[in-house]
Amino acid sequence: MKDFRFGIPQKIVFGTGSLQRLPELVKELGSKHAFLISDRGLEKIGTVGHVSDILEDAGITVSSYLDVLPNPTVEIVDAATEAYKASGAACLVALGGGSPMDVAKAVGVLVRFGGSITSYEGTGKVPGDIEPLIAIPTTAGTGSEVTPFSVITDEARNHKLSVYSAKILPAFALLDPELIMTAPAGVAAACGIDAMIHAWEAYTSLDASPFTDAMAEKALELIGANIRRFVANRADIEAAEAMMVGSTFAGIAFGFARCGDVHAMSHPVSAFFHVAHGMANAILLPAIVEYNALADHGRYERIFNYIREDRHPVIDFRPQMLADEVRHLLKQLDIPATLSEVGVTEDKIEAMAADAMTSGNIVVNPRQTTIKDVIALYRKAL
Repeated sequence: MKDFRFGIPQKIVFGTGSLQRLPELVKELGSKHAFLISDRGLEKIGTVGHVSDILEDAGITVSSYLDVLPNPTVEIVDAATEAYKASGAACLVALGGGSPMDVAKAVGVLVRFGGSITSYEGTGKVPGDIEPLIAIPTTAGTGSEVTPFSVITDEARNHKLSVYSAKILPAFALLDPELIMTAPAGVAAACGIDAMIHAWEAYTSLDASPFTDAMAEKALELIGANIRRFVANRADIEAAEAMMVGSTFAGIAFGFARCGDVHAMSHPVSAFFHVAHGMANAILLPAIVEYNALADHGRYERIFNYIREDRHPVIDFRPQMLADEVRHLLKQLDIPATLSEVGVTEDKIEAMAADAMTSGNIVVNPRQTTIKDVIALYRKAL
């Protein structure tokens, strides 16, 4: 067994209706003025207003930045940082999927240490604690509420940069399953598959440990048994609870073990073609499952048993059965089967492959991967 270390320097609050506890968390951070980072979609459906009302009813002043977009850019981070500085707020509240949470982490860095978020790209470049942050996920997908990553798009380079540091972990993750129960079916599907892939890639990662295995296996169990049910009926509270906890456990797992080729290759797809992250991951998954099968040492069968629809015992498992099950699941969830269906074109494959090879996820993929392999996988998924 290889050496490993872990620690979870966060407080995680879970429970249906737990959003009502937000004011006490803000006060625990010593703040009476919160800065809410979210998006216009959540404003439109009333979630932003609901959160603001909860805070204001408790005597907490609220300022906000709501122009976060999917695959948020360096410019969005800069604008949100200036808005935070001008507001006089003393803590951040990130409300939404991975995009608002990633922006809030980046804002927390820049408020304390200045400069551009591009200067903090890579590992261990954040010199100290960031501005206090509470993360409230409204999707069961990214796990960003518990991960030491902030992923921001640098449009000048068509590149998704990653800031990796335990210093950017939110002080609190507030998990209220009621917040994911209004998601459209397509969003629930793409985000749920993203969470499943986080757990999956952490489980097969070369950096996996007994700790990350425990988190990943429980996440796969919860998500595999509930993703179909949740996408079919987002009002199913038991399925929503399972998906939210599963997503968070998956986030903890890949925060330590990292991911693999799926995530390395999906980031360029999003950067070049503005494909949603979860959707890009899902489409790439079957081809990479088949590619990594050569390196399997029993984990494919365990994953298969967690995610498969038919619960009857299987005697003669073969790795291809897992790839077939994934394709069946994606079809059930109405996720496109090819990259071309979401606008990806062959002329950018070599550039995307070069970008993918810069990812730290490539080096922990269970099967060694060259740029030629990545090009071939992109073409297979196209």
